[in-house]
Amino acid sequence: MKGFWYRVLHAGGNVAGSGFFILVARIIAVGYFCFSGRRKESLRLYGALYPQQSRLYHLWCVFNQFQSFTTIHVDRFLTSQGRVPRLTGEGEELLETSRTGAILLMSHLGNWEMAAHMLKQRKKDVPMLLYMGVKEKEGVEALQKEQLRHAGIRIIGVHQEGGSPFSAIEGIRCLQNGGLVSMTGDILWQKGQRRLKADFLGHEVWLPEAPYVFALVSGAPLFAFFAFRTGTNRYHCSLQGPITVRTGSRADRKTAIAEAAGQYVALLEQALRDHPCQWYHFEPFLKDKK
Repeated sequence: MKGFWYRVLHAGGNVAGSGFFILVARIIAVGYFCFSGRRKESLRLYGALYPQQSRLYHLWCVFNQFQSFTTIHVDRFLTSQGRVPRLTGEGEELLETSRTGAILLMSHLGNWEMAAHMLKQRKKDVPMLLYMGVKEKEGVEALQKEQLRHAGIRIIGVHQEGGSPFSAIEGIRCLQNGGLVSMTGDILWQKGQRRLKADFLGHEVWLPEAPYVFALVSGAPLFAFFAFRTGTNRYHCSLQGPITVRTGSRADRKTAIAEAAGQYVALLEQALRDHPCQWYHFEPFLKDKK
């Protein structure tokens, strides 16, 4: 959704109430379901997730997925109206055992934005740095960044044409100071980005290599971090891990990184099976079958 139209919808909700916002958001989602080319990728995903089910069932899953995606915008609107999200969590105690900071693998499964807010609320005194992609013309994404910065989370924008090597140094320094560094675990953003291959639902997928290189260089553990909606403006956050990247020699690095990525993918696949309608990765992801 473009930033201008989102602001129009937001203004309409302020006047007519949250019911108006929810209704319009759901109608827009129906339009995307009927006319958007992104439906094709979602059909591939649910076909891989439920291979024994019919195409009609897969279409029903995609419809629910598109409708579920509106809840991200709805809950953000409700929060702006002063309705504080109700958050529960598990696994936060795992961070206490790390002396080198930690790398959080955010995924396009569930509401990563809510996960970041929750962790910052619980760890107010811990520095948190979030790497986010920068689009040429940002709409809602610009509002997301603004709200995250307001919450005290430092944002480092990663441009598609490439980034400064100093941005990586900042992340390493944050980890060395015991901070938390959040990176996407399931999407490639830059052309020519270093990547690695993994198995997901019996298909090949490409994942960014950067989080595992950060873990190797800094010695910090990785954690998969999910936030799933359990009701209106209610979320349960789960921190799973640790995933470590340890090598005995330079020759072992590729193997160690591949094994760590395999652990993350296994957690991602199980989380998808538990919350199938909260998959919000609409870009091409699944490649050929293995």
